[in-house]
Amino acid sequence: MMDRFLLQGPSDARFTILLAHGAGAPMDSASMTSAAEALAGTGFRVARFEFSYMAARRTSDGRKPPPRAETLNPEYEAAIAELGAGGPLIIGGKSMGGRVASMIADDLYDRGKIAGLLCLGYPFHPPGQPDKLRTAHLKGLTTPALICQGTRDEFGTRDEVPGYELSDRIEILWLEDGDHDLKPRKKISGFSSADHLATMAKAVRAWADRLPV
Repeated sequence: MMDRFLLQGPSDARFTILLAHGAGAPMDSASMTSAAEALAGTGFRVARFEFSYMAARRTSDGRKPPPRAETLNPEYEAAIAELGAGGPLIIGGKSMGGRVASMIADDLYDRGKIAGLLCLGYPFHPPGQPDKLRTAHLKGLTTPALICQGTRDEFGTRDEVPGYELSDRIEILWLEDGDHDLKPRKKISGFSSADHLATMAKAVRAWADRLPV
Protein backbone atom coordinates (compact mmCIF):
# COMPACT_ATOMS: atom_id res chain seq x y z
CA MET A 1 0.00 0.00 0.00
CA MET A 2 1.44 3.33 -1.03
CA ASP A 3 0.86 6.56 0.84
CA ARG A 4 -2.00 8.73 -0.37
CA PHE A 5 0.49 11.36 -1.57
CA LEU A 6 4.05 11.23 -2.80
CA LEU A 7 5.70 14.42 -1.55
CA GLN A 8 8.88 16.10 -2.75
CA GLY A 9 10.48 19.49 -2.36
CA PRO A 10 10.82 21.89 0.56
CA SER A 11 8.03 21.79 3.13
CA ASP A 12 8.17 25.58 3.44
CA ALA A 13 7.88 26.23 -0.31
CA ARG A 14 5.76 29.19 -1.35
CA PHE A 15 3.82 27.12 -3.91
CA THR A 16 2.53 23.57 -3.74
CA ILE A 17 1.84 21.72 -7.00
CA LEU A 18 -0.65 18.85 -6.92
CA LEU A 19 -0.24 16.45 -9.83
CA ALA A 20 -2.46 13.61 -11.02
CA HIS A 21 -1.24 10.85 -13.34
CA GLY A 22 -2.21 10.01 -16.90
CA ALA A 23 -4.76 7.40 -17.97
CA GLY A 24 -2.40 4.45 -18.25
CA ALA A 25 0.49 4.92 -15.82
CA PRO A 26 0.56 5.41 -12.02
CA MET A 27 1.74 8.33 -9.94
CA ASP A 28 5.17 6.73 -9.48
CA SER A 29 5.82 6.14 -13.19
CA ALA A 30 9.20 7.18 -14.54
CA SER A 31 7.80 10.23 -16.33
CA MET A 32 5.81 11.42 -13.31
CA THR A 33 8.77 10.90 -11.00
CA SER A 34 11.17 12.75 -13.29
CA ALA A 35 8.79 15.68 -13.68
CA ALA A 36 8.16 15.90 -9.93
CA GLU A 37 11.87 15.80 -9.18
CA ALA A 38 12.56 18.58 -11.68
CA LEU A 39 9.82 20.78 -10.22
CA ALA A 40 10.94 20.11 -6.66
CA GLY A 41 14.45 21.08 -7.71
CA THR A 42 13.25 24.60 -8.52
CA GLY A 43 11.71 25.08 -5.10
CA PHE A 44 8.18 23.75 -5.38
CA ARG A 45 6.49 21.42 -2.92
CA VAL A 46 5.18 18.70 -5.23
CA ALA A 47 2.45 16.24 -4.28
CA ARG A 48 1.35 13.34 -6.46
CA PHE A 49 -1.78 11.25 -5.99
CA GLU A 50 -3.67 8.43 -7.69
CA PHE A 51 -7.26 8.09 -8.77
CA SER A 52 -9.00 5.08 -7.25
CA TYR A 53 -9.07 3.02 -10.46
CA MET A 54 -5.29 3.23 -10.71
CA ALA A 55 -4.76 2.49 -7.03
CA ALA A 56 -6.97 -0.59 -7.46
CA ARG A 57 -4.54 -1.97 -10.05
CA ARG A 58 -1.95 -2.34 -7.30
CA THR A 59 -4.07 -4.90 -5.48
CA SER A 60 -5.69 -6.63 -8.46
CA ASP A 61 -4.40 -8.95 -11.17
CA GLY A 62 -6.62 -7.23 -13.72
CA ARG A 63 -6.13 -3.86 -15.37
CA LYS A 64 -9.09 -1.77 -14.37
CA PRO A 65 -9.67 0.58 -17.31
CA PRO A 66 -9.78 4.31 -16.74
CA PRO A 67 -13.27 5.82 -16.45
CA ARG A 68 -14.40 8.84 -18.41
CA ALA A 69 -12.23 11.77 -17.40
CA GLU A 70 -15.08 13.97 -16.18
CA THR A 71 -16.19 11.31 -13.67
CA LEU A 72 -12.88 11.80 -11.86
CA ASN A 73 -13.57 15.44 -11.02
CA PRO A 74 -14.89 14.68 -7.51
CA GLU A 75 -11.83 12.54 -6.75
CA TYR A 76 -9.51 15.37 -7.72
CA GLU A 77 -11.44 17.82 -5.54
CA ALA A 78 -11.27 15.35 -2.64
CA ALA A 79 -7.49 15.10 -3.04
CA ILE A 80 -7.20 18.88 -2.86
CA ALA A 81 -9.20 18.93 0.37
CA GLU A 82 -7.19 16.08 1.86
CA LEU A 83 -3.85 17.63 0.95
CA GLY A 84 -4.76 20.85 2.71
CA ALA A 85 -2.00 22.98 1.24
CA GLY A 86 -1.32 25.98 3.46
CA GLY A 87 -0.15 28.37 0.76
CA PRO A 88 -0.88 28.98 -2.92
CA LEU A 89 -1.82 25.77 -4.72
CA ILE A 90 -1.31 24.92 -8.39
CA ILE A 91 -3.25 21.91 -9.65
CA GLY A 92 -2.58 19.84 -12.74
CA GLY A 93 -1.08 16.63 -13.93
CA LYS A 94 0.19 14.45 -16.71
CA SER A 95 -2.11 14.04 -19.72
CA MET A 96 -5.52 12.93 -18.38
CA GLY A 97 -4.62 14.15 -14.90
CA GLY A 98 -4.11 17.64 -16.27
CA ARG A 99 -7.32 17.39 -18.26
CA VAL A 100 -9.31 16.53 -15.14
CA ALA A 101 -7.68 19.41 -13.27
CA SER A 102 -8.58 21.76 -16.12
CA MET A 103 -12.25 20.82 -15.83
CA ILE A 104 -12.48 21.79 -12.16
CA ALA A 105 -10.03 24.69 -12.20
CA ASP A 106 -12.30 27.67 -12.82
CA ASP A 107 -14.69 26.94 -9.96
CA LEU A 108 -11.76 26.51 -7.58
CA TYR A 109 -9.98 29.59 -8.89
CA ASP A 110 -13.10 31.71 -8.53
CA ARG A 111 -13.34 30.60 -4.88
CA GLY A 112 -9.69 31.40 -4.21
CA LYS A 113 -8.76 27.74 -3.68
CA ILE A 114 -6.07 27.54 -6.35
CA ALA A 115 -3.58 29.90 -7.95
CA GLY A 116 -3.12 28.22 -11.33
CA LEU A 117 -3.26 25.17 -13.58
CA LEU A 118 -0.28 23.17 -14.89
CA CYS A 119 -0.68 20.55 -17.62
CA LEU A 120 2.21 18.30 -18.66
CA GLY A 121 1.34 16.97 -22.10
CA TYR A 122 -2.28 17.99 -22.52
CA PRO A 123 -4.39 15.44 -24.46
CA PHE A 124 -5.98 17.83 -26.94
CA HIS A 125 -7.34 14.85 -28.88
CA PRO A 126 -6.94 11.05 -28.90
CA PRO A 127 -3.95 9.86 -30.95
CA GLY A 128 -4.88 9.55 -34.61
CA GLN A 129 -8.23 11.27 -34.07
CA PRO A 130 -7.53 14.99 -34.51
CA ASP A 131 -11.21 15.78 -35.04
CA LYS A 132 -12.18 14.61 -31.54
CA LEU A 133 -11.03 17.71 -29.70
CA ARG A 134 -11.07 17.99 -25.92
CA THR A 135 -10.86 21.76 -25.89
CA ALA A 136 -14.42 23.08 -25.49
CA HIS A 137 -13.93 24.04 -21.84
CA LEU A 138 -10.56 25.62 -22.58
CA LYS A 139 -12.08 28.36 -24.74
CA GLY A 140 -13.39 30.30 -21.76
CA LEU A 141 -10.89 29.21 -19.11
CA THR A 142 -10.28 32.00 -16.58
CA THR A 143 -7.64 30.24 -14.49
CA PRO A 144 -4.02 31.15 -15.31
CA ALA A 145 -2.67 28.04 -17.02
CA LEU A 146 0.59 26.71 -18.39
CA ILE A 147 0.66 23.77 -20.77
CA CYS A 148 4.04 22.13 -21.37
CA GLN A 149 3.82 20.24 -24.67
CA GLY A 150 6.23 18.35 -26.89
CA THR A 151 6.20 19.55 -30.48
CA ARG A 152 5.55 16.01 -31.77
CA ASP A 153 3.06 14.98 -29.06
CA GLU A 154 0.56 12.70 -30.80
CA PHE A 155 -2.18 14.14 -28.56
CA GLY A 156 -1.58 17.62 -30.03
CA THR A 157 1.40 18.79 -32.06
CA ARG A 158 2.80 22.27 -32.58
CA ASP A 159 1.30 22.25 -36.08
CA GLU A 160 -2.19 21.46 -34.73
CA VAL A 161 -2.59 23.37 -31.47
CA PRO A 162 -2.20 26.95 -32.77
CA GLY A 163 -5.38 26.39 -34.76
CA TYR A 164 -7.46 25.67 -31.67
CA GLU A 165 -9.62 28.27 -29.97
CA LEU A 166 -8.05 28.57 -26.53
CA SER A 167 -8.38 31.11 -23.72
CA ASP A 168 -5.79 33.84 -23.58
CA ARG A 169 -5.17 32.75 -19.98
CA ILE A 170 -3.36 29.70 -21.35
CA GLU A 171 0.36 29.86 -22.02
CA ILE A 172 2.04 27.04 -23.91
CA LEU A 173 5.68 26.02 -23.54
CA TRP A 174 6.78 24.05 -26.59
CA LEU A 175 9.59 21.56 -26.07
CA GLU A 176 11.36 20.78 -29.33
CA ASP A 177 10.81 17.23 -30.63
CA GLY A 178 9.22 16.20 -27.33
CA ASP A 179 6.71 13.34 -27.28
CA HIS A 180 3.75 12.93 -24.89
CA ASP A 181 6.23 12.45 -22.04
CA LEU A 182 8.15 15.53 -23.24
CA LYS A 183 11.01 13.26 -24.31
CA PRO A 184 13.00 14.34 -27.40
CA ARG A 185 15.11 12.26 -29.75
CA LYS A 186 18.56 13.58 -28.92
CA LYS A 187 20.14 12.63 -32.25
CA ILE A 188 17.46 14.64 -34.05
CA SER A 189 16.86 17.56 -31.68
CA GLY A 190 20.14 17.84 -29.83
CA PHE A 191 18.23 17.88 -26.54
CA SER A 192 18.06 15.20 -23.84
CA SER A 193 15.10 14.38 -21.60
CA ALA A 194 16.99 16.01 -18.74
CA ASP A 195 17.36 19.18 -20.81
CA HIS A 196 13.64 19.40 -21.44
CA LEU A 197 12.70 18.66 -17.84
CA ALA A 198 15.05 21.39 -16.66
CA THR A 199 13.55 23.83 -19.18
CA MET A 200 10.04 22.84 -18.12
CA ALA A 201 10.78 23.31 -14.41
CA LYS A 202 12.42 26.70 -14.92
CA ALA A 203 9.49 27.86 -17.06
CA VAL A 204 6.99 26.72 -14.43
CA ARG A 205 8.97 28.57 -11.78
CA ALA A 206 8.97 31.81 -13.80
CA TRP A 207 5.26 31.43 -14.62
CA ALA A 208 4.29 30.72 -10.99
CA ASP A 209 6.22 33.75 -9.78
CA ARG A 210 4.02 35.90 -12.03
CA LEU A 211 0.75 34.54 -10.67
CA PRO A 212 -1.40 37.06 -8.78
CA VAL A 213 -1.38 35.50 -5.32
